[in-house]
Amino acid sequence: MHGGDLVAEVLKAQGTQFLFTLCGGHISPILVGCKQRGIRVIDTRHEATAVFAADAVARLTGRPGVAAVTAGPGLTNTITAVKNAQLAQSPVILIGGAAPTALQGRGALQDIQQMPLIHPHVKWARQVRRVKDLIPALEQAFRVAQEGVPGPVFVETPVDLLYDEAVVRQWYGMERGSKTLADRALKAYLNFHVNRMFANGHDVQAGPAIQVRPPQPDTGQVKQAADRLLAAQRPLILVGSQAVLDVPHVNELVIALERIGAPVYLSGMARGLLGRDHALHMRHKRREALREADFVLLAGVPADFRLDYGNHIRRSAYLVSANRSRIDLNKNRRPNLGILADASLTLRGIAAHIAVGERWMAWCAQLRERDNARNAEIARQALEPTGKVNAVHLCQEIDRAVTANTLLVGDGGDFVATASYIVQPPGPLRWLDPGVFGTLGVGAGFALGAKLVHPDADVWILYGDGSVGYSLSEFDTFVRHNIAVTAVVGNDASWSQIAREQVEMLHDDVGTVLAHTDYERVAAGFGGAGFRVDDPELVSDTLAQARAATAAGKPAIINAILGKTDFRKGSISI
Repeated sequence: MHGGDLVAEVLKAQGTQFLFTLCGGHISPILVGCKQRGIRVIDTRHEATAVFAADAVARLTGRPGVAAVTAGPGLTNTITAVKNAQLAQSPVILIGGAAPTALQGRGALQDIQQMPLIHPHVKWARQVRRVKDLIPALEQAFRVAQEGVPGPVFVETPVDLLYDEAVVRQWYGMERGSKTLADRALKAYLNFHVNRMFANGHDVQAGPAIQVRPPQPDTGQVKQAADRLLAAQRPLILVGSQAVLDVPHVNELVIALERIGAPVYLSGMARGLLGRDHALHMRHKRREALREADFVLLAGVPADFRLDYGNHIRRSAYLVSANRSRIDLNKNRRPNLGILADASLTLRGIAAHIAVGERWMAWCAQLRERDNARNAEIARQALEPTGKVNAVHLCQEIDRAVTANTLLVGDGGDFVATASYIVQPPGPLRWLDPGVFGTLGVGAGFALGAKLVHPDADVWILYGDGSVGYSLSEFDTFVRHNIAVTAVVGNDASWSQIAREQVEMLHDDVGTVLAHTDYERVAAGFGGAGFRVDDPELVSDTLAQARAATAAGKPAIINAILGKTDFRKGSISI
């Protein structure tokens, strides 16, 4: 076996089902080795998409997703996606090719110093210099990616470690004659170098799958949190993405929240955790609720800009924070009780201290009344004429099309933020968005990973017309790999999230103007199905047509031409 086979052996042993990539000569042996071992190799049209897809696999399975990219520009193209995974705390394994070990720094193809570039954006990075270290390095990568606060890791595998030894010796000119003393000295050095690089290369065998337990909470702190919760009159629980990292036990988290019985707000990957229209799930006016609450539990949620750096929570409230990250635990607002542990385990521990029963009914009713009033307001806004399709109305129609089998991917600014108020995921791990980094371009990669993990799911991408430009070419990937997803582009010919404030404050729309581009024709050109709708009365029928195309095996895109609304006026975040 060559080094590419050894890499594939580790991935197989760790239960990796998919390897996402964009091909390159530096990593070809890895791709071939994976295919030969039954690992499905999914090649994309941009390296960032490959990492986004691996990120989605990690979020939906709880096991590291894996991407492999070639050297130089192959790696640099992944930086945004890797940083997004780091901030979203997703366990992603990135394998990068590199120039031959003996030629690095001498002008080899695509040779750059990769470690200083990638190191700030990963938990751990390792340069492999000998074949025998490939397996230990990759196994360590799987362990580190999952430990504590999960995150991406990077393993650099130079091309001469991956090919057969005879081929590498030929590359280094070991068969050429040596006429001069300098030639003989160089040949002797290269022979020593290759011997050392391949020595004992096959003595190490890939071990079993690495399982890492989530950080356990202190039992005394859990009991203290439960006691303070029970003493509260107006408690709130905020559940964020980190709380659903323990994917195998996500349903136990739902049971725990129901047993506790306090009103819950959900964010990020936790959206949909309690299903649709759950009595404990509040969706609107969170800021007002936080200012009224006397007890707040942040479950895997940092006090960052989304909570106005902790200022949304009133100072007299008793604040409990459960977080795997010590930094996030104390960010901007030090909690009265900080539990450095997995948020899901913490909530499940609190629930074990609470007897089953109805509590805080008046408080829940107050919040529910406020939610109902906001929903009624949204319904009225959906009826407002805009000259084209009203974005609020479109989102209502999408919400009506959601089934128990739907999985939603959000990739956009203004349109996706509008959808987040209206479109309800049907259950746990049925919503994917970039996370705190606010990255555009995740849509195709996330949908690709989601459809592979859940091949029977009805996967939807909600695109803004700005964000769709980043990954529209991946419709080619969808077609080639038989990935049937449905995409809706909210096309208002603008970077509206920016334009809303820029025009009002600076009186200029420079840089924010797009066109009502025929995105449906682009998707059709790649072999998908394309639909265009600009009449609000035809939205429902168009959604049905797109779903029918997807059910027949074709990826479909709906180009929805939107009119302007004031739904999100004044919503800029910093």
